[in-house]
Amino acid sequence: MGLKHPRRPSSPRAHLSLAPLFTREGARVPRHELPAGELDPDVAYQIIHDELLLDGNSRMNLATFVSTWMEPQAVRLIAECLDKNMIDKDEYPQTAELEMRCVNILSRLWHAPDAEQATGCSTTGSSEAAMLGGLALKRRWQQRRAAEGKPADKPNIVMGINVQICWEKFANYWDVEMRLVPMEGDRFHLSADEAVKLCDENTIGVVAILGSTFDGSYEPVEEICGALDDLQTRTGLDVPVHVDGASGAFVAPFVDPELVWDFRLPRVASINTSGHKYGLVFPGVGWIVWRDADALPDDLIFWVNYLGDNMPTFALNFSRPGAQIVAQYYNFLRLGFDGYRKVQAYAREVAIRLSSEIGSMGPFRLVTKGDELPVFAFTLADGVTNFSVFDVSSALRERGWQVPAYTFPEHRTDLAALRVVVRNGFGHDMADLFLDDLRRQLPHLERHAAPVHDAGSGSAFHH
Repeated sequence: MGLKHPRRPSSPRAHLSLAPLFTREGARVPRHELPAGELDPDVAYQIIHDELLLDGNSRMNLATFVSTWMEPQAVRLIAECLDKNMIDKDEYPQTAELEMRCVNILSRLWHAPDAEQATGCSTTGSSEAAMLGGLALKRRWQQRRAAEGKPADKPNIVMGINVQICWEKFANYWDVEMRLVPMEGDRFHLSADEAVKLCDENTIGVVAILGSTFDGSYEPVEEICGALDDLQTRTGLDVPVHVDGASGAFVAPFVDPELVWDFRLPRVASINTSGHKYGLVFPGVGWIVWRDADALPDDLIFWVNYLGDNMPTFALNFSRPGAQIVAQYYNFLRLGFDGYRKVQAYAREVAIRLSSEIGSMGPFRLVTKGDELPVFAFTLADGVTNFSVFDVSSALRERGWQVPAYTFPEHRTDLAALRVVVRNGFGHDMADLFLDDLRRQLPHLERHAAPVHDAGSGSAFHH
């Protein structure tokens, strides 16, 4: 059966009745099977266009990290490249060249030791990129164990319970034990001490997240690497680190230059990021870069010669669009370092002001402030018991704002919060409109005798 939203009802009717349009006769077309004949292209367009009116406004979606605005020139380039298949590198050599330029740019941005020989590739998103990084960690561990004459049948990977669901998929699909560090008190992500406690000879790596999905906070990559250095000194265990920089790898280099989190740390073996998040590109493009060629085992790379030349490929997908890669290069060329710095600094400025305004309203308490990723979480103040964060989310949705309400993971499931993601295209003007609507809804919420929605009945988001 097809996968669908668990609470979304199926369409009540199997057919769609078309209204007469000008001189065309009305008709009925099936929703769940191919029509018997053709439709006029304008009619087909109008049917789909009208259905999509029910979607939310992407610019008002404060749940997603994914870019919802690009410059018109970038949109034009995307349209010009929609028919290009990234895997056909011989057919589209210049698109392939732009891909490698992007890898080189990221390799330098993240201080790879030999950026001239940058090792990396584009992907369909940071989830695929993360899985490729995990696969490389597993294969390197297997090869090392085989060379030592030791069994390699029980690999594990260490990370905080706040990781994005792509890491659960990686562990499930490739038979790797997940060792998750739970949240504890006001610690909402992985710490160096807790990471080291779970490492042993079967640990293929530790995943550190530069920007937690739950609250936008950075994990202490440098401290984690230092603790693993000490572990190696004491025990001989050499555990590499993969940095999941889905969002932060496009933020920290520009607005937190003093933060050491990347290949400047010798223990960092690979970094993934999402071009379609704070890389400022429409979905879907991600990137994975290894510190050097030795960090990516040769036997994971496939060579194909049936596209016109003998080409290397390392990906979970084969055919995929080249348009977003072109758009990524457009952003690099258009903005440069200073342009990215301005965009990310402005997003953080908006996030900090917005969180401050919400924190001063009275009914809310900030969990984070948006001073790392331009993302913050907030919950209800102590003593507010007559409405829930799920009620707040539902009330804001009446005005078109999509703000996720959710409970935190194991050991802090008592904490329910809302999260706001500030992206390029969401400025102070839209922040003011959001604040006005939140204030407008508060009197109604405060008149509740008891919460109406909870985690089971309220809107939920998973990004």
